[in-house]
Amino acid sequence: MKRHTLLQSAIQSLFRRAATQRYPAERTPTPERLRGTLHWKPEGCTGCCLCSKECPANAIEIITIDKAAKKFVARYHADRCIYCGQCVVNCRFGCLTMSPEEWENAALHKQVFTVYYGDAPDVERVLEGFVAPEPASNS
Repeated sequence: MKRHTLLQSAIQSLFRRAATQRYPAERTPTPERLRGTLHWKPEGCTGCCLCSKECPANAIEIITIDKAAKKFVARYHADRCIYCGQCVVNCRFGCLTMSPEEWENAALHKQVFTVYYGDAPDVERVLEGFVAPEPASNS
């Protein structure tokens, strides 16, 4: 490339508008079908564990507290999740959704990527180690 052509391109670039966005000050709307953070509604969950069995990344664990009373806790590992949506498709009772509004998942520590869903007393029991997750069988 000749020097005058290089100089001409540099001068033109000085007067052009920037191609980048000033994120997070300027945000574009997210697509409505975006697969973001997983949410679990325990009201309809029967503990069938299809979500955890079909998850290719092993990002979901259903911990059974009391099967007769339908008390479960879901442990979601957001750092493992590949956001494929297979768990949402396989849930027969509509307990799982992926939020299109929550997709900014950056943190300094890995602990914030493990999320527990369920009633607060049940989650406390799991965190204290009174209840252990059952290993998912791949049959």
